Amino acid sequence: MEQFPEQVAVVRLGPGAPIPEWAESSSIFSVTATATETSLVCAARNVPTKARHERSFTAFAVKGPLEFDQVGVLVALLTPLAEAGISVFTLSTFDTDWVLVRKPQAEAAAEAWRGQGHTVAPAVPA
Repeated sequence: MEQFPEQVAVVRLGPGAPIPEWAESSSIFSVTATATETSLVCAARNVPTKARHERSFTAFAVKGPLEFDQVGVLVALLTPLAEAGISVFTLSTFDTDWVLVRKPQAEAAAEAWRGQGHTVAPAVPA
């Protein structure tokens, strides 16, 4: 797992909402739109307090790329967190999976993974 230093937020916008100017990219920038909402994952630093959001997440990425037929990756990563009582927000990209954990629980998550034999290290800048 790679742990990214900046804090990210999960923001809820209305269906079909445009991407706001304040939405900055960070280690992960994601837009997911459905018929009922648009969700952003973006840098937490400029999210307005009036926006419906949850902030202060630490992003962890599975070192990828992962093959599409690979089975059990998220189960192996989420089970130790569930056993430790750590809530997550997950995302997947073409190459890998991401696990967002609230900042106060980031070290506990890293320790839970290490306890299961996973490596957790700071992300190397691209």
